[in-house]
Amino acid sequence: MKKLLFAVLVSIFTLSNVVQAAGLKPDDEKPVFKGINYSGEYACKGTNDQVGDYEVSVTMRINRVSSYGTFGAYYFDTQTENSVIYRGQAVADGNRLAISFNLSDKRNSEHSTGIATIKKNAQGHWSFRKLYFESDDNGGIYGIENCVMTASLVAPVKKVVKPVVKAPSKAATE
Repeated sequence: MKKLLFAVLVSIFTLSNVVQAAGLKPDDEKPVFKGINYSGEYACKGTNDQVGDYEVSVTMRINRVSSYGTFGAYYFDTQTENSVIYRGQAVADGNRLAISFNLSDKRNSEHSTGIATIKKNAQGHWSFRKLYFESDDNGGIYGIENCVMTASLVAPVKKVVKPVVKAPSKAATE
């Protein structure tokens, strides 16, 4: 119960800081999302004291309803090597990410909370290094994941090409 209360308080504090940073009042109309869309599939390599080295895949999908200005809200799913999927959420303010998800579907599930900075690597792919904490009955564990986008889920912008209408030739009009 204490963990849940702590998580709720942290979430409220974080959200109030994001709203304040965006210059919004609660009753203001949200501006259109103009930030970078980081939606995609990411391959991640991580390590922590409990598991050691591991690999997971992450899928981030934009939540258009909750995204505005430079603030992006995302569905954040992590899939392990043995096909277990942890569902959560991430928020981005510019290139800063905050990530949270449950480690199980149980009522009293444990949580993972992480922070990351996302940027393009030398190959031009989005990548992020996530530092995270997972609570447990023994004080919790800390870990690091390095993730690189393997496939974008952002639809390419379609260019509208207007057909060129040629003027009828003189021969055709005579």
